[in-house]
Amino acid sequence: MVIGSVREGRFGPAVASWFAEQAAAHGGFDVEVVDLADVELPLALPAAPPKYAGDSYPRPAGMAALTAQLTAADAFVLVTPEYNHSYPASLKAAIDWHFAQWTAKPVAFVSYGGAAGGRHAVLHLENVLTELHAVTVQSGLAFPNYFLNWADGRPNDAEATGNAKAVLDQLSWWAGALRKARAEVPYPA
Repeated sequence: MVIGSVREGRFGPAVASWFAEQAAAHGGFDVEVVDLADVELPLALPAAPPKYAGDSYPRPAGMAALTAQLTAADAFVLVTPEYNHSYPASLKAAIDWHFAQWTAKPVAFVSYGGAAGGRHAVLHLENVLTELHAVTVQSGLAFPNYFLNWADGRPNDAEATGNAKAVLDQLSWWAGALRKARAEVPYPA
């Protein structure tokens, strides 16, 4: 699970903590939370994109743990706010510094924001991750007006837990199917 916002006062850690509890209760995942606020994440990229440089891509040393975590993961949950009808630059940088790490792996989204609950950010992320040959999970969680609809680190919506389970069920299915497929035949990216 990746917390995409690094902004001071962000709400992402609360959302990620709650969703990590749901994933642990689901039982189909070993959950590891990556907070991009703890990662050296420059916005300026080297001249050669990672898609052509492979594992020799010159990433900053402070990004080594993130790269290893993304490489080892069979599935991802991106926790993102919506900033100006899109997702944060920190999340874009984390995605752009990597390429093969996303390939043929499923990605689910948990978003939060104003009236749209972060759905604009998710729509943009779906386009970017499809370009990287990731598989975006159809179900997701969106928390509109989170500042009014959460209390004590939990959503007020009684259906949130059931909705989280539906997302996790799909993510688990895709993770298993794609892990098996990657083991049998290398993905032709």
